[in-house]
Amino acid sequence: MTKITLGKGINAGLRAAMEADPKVVVMGEDIGKLGGVFRVTEGLQKDFGEDRVIDTPLAESGIIGTAVGLALRGYRPVCEIQFDGFVFPAYDQIINQVAKMHYRSMGKIKMPVVIRIPYGGGIGAVEHHSESPEALFAHVNGLKVVTCGDPVDAYWMIQQAIASDDPVVFFEPKRRYHEKAELDESVPPALPLHQAKVVREGADATLLCYGPMVKTCVQAAEAAVEDGRNLEVVDLRTISPFDLPTIFASVKKTGRAVVVHEATLSFGPGSEIAARVSEECFYHLEAPVLRVTGFDTPYPPSRMEEEYLPDLDRVLDGVDRVMGY
Repeated sequence: MTKITLGKGINAGLRAAMEADPKVVVMGEDIGKLGGVFRVTEGLQKDFGEDRVIDTPLAESGIIGTAVGLALRGYRPVCEIQFDGFVFPAYDQIINQVAKMHYRSMGKIKMPVVIRIPYGGGIGAVEHHSESPEALFAHVNGLKVVTCGDPVDAYWMIQQAIASDDPVVFFEPKRRYHEKAELDESVPPALPLHQAKVVREGADATLLCYGPMVKTCVQAAEAAVEDGRNLEVVDLRTISPFDLPTIFASVKKTGRAVVVHEATLSFGPGSEIAARVSEECFYHLEAPVLRVTGFDTPYPPSRMEEEYLPDLDRVLDGVDRVMGY
């Protein structure tokens, strides 16, 4: 049992995957000697060499295009996009090649490509460094979209993503990189990659969240105890596909749901969750499904981000509203 941060959990997971399979290669901007801007890949190039941990040019489209070629030749490339806002030059390759190659070849070609993207706000960064673009990828058929919310999940989920024969966009909550938890590497993962996790049992309402909002929702649930409310917290872990059975079971139990994410309100992942829950759990709901999200604006300057991001007070306000019905 060791105490590990989320960032180190991903590092250890990458290391384990590379030790288990010589076809796993890691590539991205400044990931080698520097170890990445967040030091998530620190030490990997030293131990595995420059042929397997590749410092690429500043060319996101080239990184993903090269990964497509590697996957066609039997490799399992893991690409790092340095920041969320930098992924868009690669969007063409991701949408038109990575997502469609398996379908285009009638299942003959696999695309075991993992695209790691640090995402979300809360670090006081400049423009293009605090985006939450997960809905843009979840909308694309052929891609799997996942995000870890704690160090243990970070360690196991990155390995499960690399082992998958499907392309996986792996979102990493950058402001949680330094969160710590106990990890026992000898204990196998408790859940498969695309299954949600009930982080906190409750009976009065369900908080559905993922990535950076998991900690915020747990804190809100703990604070709600003072008001006599017992909230259930579900970490979705996978955005595409959603683990609908776990979501439905929780909402049918509590009768109320609040979806929380940093991404904007309109057309965000919470919209799809609210629609699915309303369709499936209609006769169990005591209130409409509510959402607590970022606002429908571009991400603001860092000095204003605390006003933009959902926090404990905004989550509890959502709980007050859903309990008011």
